[in-house]
Amino acid sequence: MNDIPVLPIGFSAVPAGKVATVVTCLEMHARPAPRDLRAGSLRLERWKPSIEAYRALFRRIGAEWMWVSRLVMPDAELEAILNDGKVEIFMLIDGERQAGLLELDFRQEGDCELAFFGLVADAIGQGAGRFLMEQAITKAWTAPIRRFWVHTCHLDHPAALSFYRRSGFVPYATLVEVMDDPRLSGVIAREAAPHVPLIDP
Repeated sequence: MNDIPVLPIGFSAVPAGKVATVVTCLEMHARPAPRDLRAGSLRLERWKPSIEAYRALFRRIGAEWMWVSRLVMPDAELEAILNDGKVEIFMLIDGERQAGLLELDFRQEGDCELAFFGLVADAIGQGAGRFLMEQAITKAWTAPIRRFWVHTCHLDHPAALSFYRRSGFVPYATLVEVMDDPRLSGVIAREAAPHVPLIDP
């Protein structure tokens, strides 16, 4: 992160049509004590999706939180990630329905990135997140890694940061990201993410 410019102290203007978000990077360096959680109707399955199936679930889970990176990524680049043996993708299933997405990225030696972790709207607050996180931690630390890390931002669910901290992650860096508002280009619906003000250019 040494090559990222440092913001000046004080206010910095964000142009209309852009969105600014504060990003928190978190990490853990040892596996926390396992938690005994009842799976109930939940199960996790390794997933080898097509680009279309992946983006459909990604959009279902993430549009409300302005997940757009994989929606605008060129198909060839996304396909390379989905087919990379060092990227493990799982679908959370509740009964017979898709309930969540877990993506673990082992491409950096010694590290595992919790690249994507999310639930469909009606699974939030039902214990599915705790189950999915326990699965993520177990699978990450089964590999020979030294660090498990994740980043979140204030566009995400308001409980995301505290959830990650309760799960054993510790903050180590703060960044500010400015991006085009994806609601203006139609990448996600204009009415998505109402917790983020939309300012037309």
